[in-house]
Amino acid sequence: MDLSKLRNMGISAHIDSGKTTLSERILFYAGRIHRIQEVKGGGDGATMDYMDLERERGITITSAATSVKWHDCDINLIDTPGHVDFTVEVERSLRVLDGAILVLCAVGGVQSQSMTVDRQMKRYKVPRLAFVNKMDRTGANYDRVVKQLKDKLGADPVPMQIPIGKEDKLEGVIDLVAMEACYFDGENGETVRREKIPAGLEEAAKQARHEMLEALAMYSDSLMEKLLSEEQPTDDEIHAIVKAAMQSQSITPVFCGSAYKNKGVQTLLDAVVRYLPSPLERKVIAKKWDNPEEVFDLIPDATKQLVAMAFKIVDDPYGQLTFMRIYQGSIKKGEAYINQRTSQKQRFSRIVRMHADKREEVDSADAGDIVAVMGVDAASGDTYATDHKYCTLESMFVPEPVIKMAITPVNRDGLDKLGKALQRFTREDPTFRMSTDEETGEMLIAGMGELHLDIYVERIKREFKVEVAVGAPKVSYREAPTRGTAYDYKHKKQTGGSGQYAHIVGHLEPLPEEEPENFIFEDAVIGGRVPREYIPSVEKGFRSVLNKGPIAGFPIVGVKATLEDGSYHDVDSSDMAFQICARAGFREAFLNTKPVLLEPIMKMEVEVPADFQGPVTGELNKRRGLIISTETVGNSSTIIAEVPLAETFGYSTDLRSMTQGQGVFTMEFSKYRPTPGNIQKEIIEEKRKADLAAAK
Repeated sequence: MDLSKLRNMGISAHIDSGKTTLSERILFYAGRIHRIQEVKGGGDGATMDYMDLERERGITITSAATSVKWHDCDINLIDTPGHVDFTVEVERSLRVLDGAILVLCAVGGVQSQSMTVDRQMKRYKVPRLAFVNKMDRTGANYDRVVKQLKDKLGADPVPMQIPIGKEDKLEGVIDLVAMEACYFDGENGETVRREKIPAGLEEAAKQARHEMLEALAMYSDSLMEKLLSEEQPTDDEIHAIVKAAMQSQSITPVFCGSAYKNKGVQTLLDAVVRYLPSPLERKVIAKKWDNPEEVFDLIPDATKQLVAMAFKIVDDPYGQLTFMRIYQGSIKKGEAYINQRTSQKQRFSRIVRMHADKREEVDSADAGDIVAVMGVDAASGDTYATDHKYCTLESMFVPEPVIKMAITPVNRDGLDKLGKALQRFTREDPTFRMSTDEETGEMLIAGMGELHLDIYVERIKREFKVEVAVGAPKVSYREAPTRGTAYDYKHKKQTGGSGQYAHIVGHLEPLPEEEPENFIFEDAVIGGRVPREYIPSVEKGFRSVLNKGPIAGFPIVGVKATLEDGSYHDVDSSDMAFQICARAGFREAFLNTKPVLLEPIMKMEVEVPADFQGPVTGELNKRRGLIISTETVGNSSTIIAEVPLAETFGYSTDLRSMTQGQGVFTMEFSKYRPTPGNIQKEIIEEKRKADLAAAK
């Protein structure tokens, strides 16, 4: 394969911006499918939404991969979900992709999940094009969306096209580089017709082109000189400047159209091939296995030592399917490679290229490619190489779950199947966790939101044929100190045989809010008052009590513990004695820090018809919500609020009934904030009652 002609790209956006409809059109125009399917409205559902649940609900739940050919380029395409509950799907896709299309709705503009996706793209340094979709919708406003890209995302948007008409009068787009009007003829817009720009739009097109060139001149001295001497640059020069500026993540080229109305998709594909980087143009580094501080560049060359990353695991009826991005070297069917995390040699029994849920067997795959491998036991983020202990790739960011619920099988004989289902899902999805409540013995599942857990419960019923009962959702609170305190604790035990002695002195203090670590231990002992070999024991003892705080049994966060002094006994002091001393000393001292409960706060974006703005805002206030902003465009209002997670349960039903079914909302985790005193008392009381009930 000629790597310069390969593009690995993803499509990401806020919910309902038209990602899957756009993927469907790309598959159709590239000749991968011969009939367009719609996401909603009957039929078989979109090709990339292949799960029954996705087709029923009209949403994307898992990212789907496929490959298409456009002109002489191969494109590996991943369509990702828009719901924040499935954010890990976007996270792991962007981790291995070379470029992306950020889809924005021409009416909604930059919405909450667009901002999350933008953060993810920046985290993995993924260059992107923006596509302003749904230009045919009432209220579509291209200029406003471009402005929001600048104001809300801090991007430098450079419009490469302007629309010909809008809303129901959308006819096509004007290419500002070639200065031509592009129309999309035929039953499904399959024929691209290039004409002169309509007379009424010539001035607007000239002005837009001038603004485009001025924006690009900031990234090219030669273009700046040409503009100053009033020379016109060639099309090839403009394309080269756009490509270089976009790949250094300096600009975001903006395109427009309507995927649903078959307008603007082919010109977007031309831009993908022209501007997005090939694997040869992306810099990827690996860390040496024995010295993570030392890094080296990976070269997309099939003849070099293999380095590949398993970025997604899917269990299906035929076994585990492991999606891999090959960064260096090549893999061959039947050969064995080494998992760098486990040091196990694993045989790649089959290699397949995916097209949604269909697969096509291949004998080998080379650097730069994305394929799936059958028959290996891997976890998301594992690195594979030819040699033992060769290197590791930086893993992906996995957000912490914010909601829990108890789950039990209705019939006892379903316990084994439920266990299998939960194990499979935790392997597939790093944000889905399962645990057992130590006190009640209940099985708990945790995830990113109600919808996230809802989907998994539904999948357990359908795919594993297990009827389950779920408890009310539980919020993952945290316990944190509000002031510093000193501790001075002595542990002494003298019974038959050797005794135990340990003594520690120091202080606990709250960590600043912006500190990413939940716990920091500082050793400030001087003069050997506590021997060096026992200091790790003190830290281990402190860390062992962080899982369960004294207020209501929730994890402790935001603490710095400093060890300053202490004493020991030549015979009776030991590692265990100092661990026990640290545990008891921390528990006692933590109660003096005036600890509070912290609750997860969700950033919620609610979109409703303007007539319902008042009642919806009132309802959010009732749920202890803090209104951040409201914006009305045409007949649609967008309300952004911060609402405690505990108050969001059942909100979708209430919103629908308040807005005659027209309101929609999305939410994502924002931060932890202290719980009001009266609510904290209720939570502690509920916990006490639950503990008493469990004890009986």
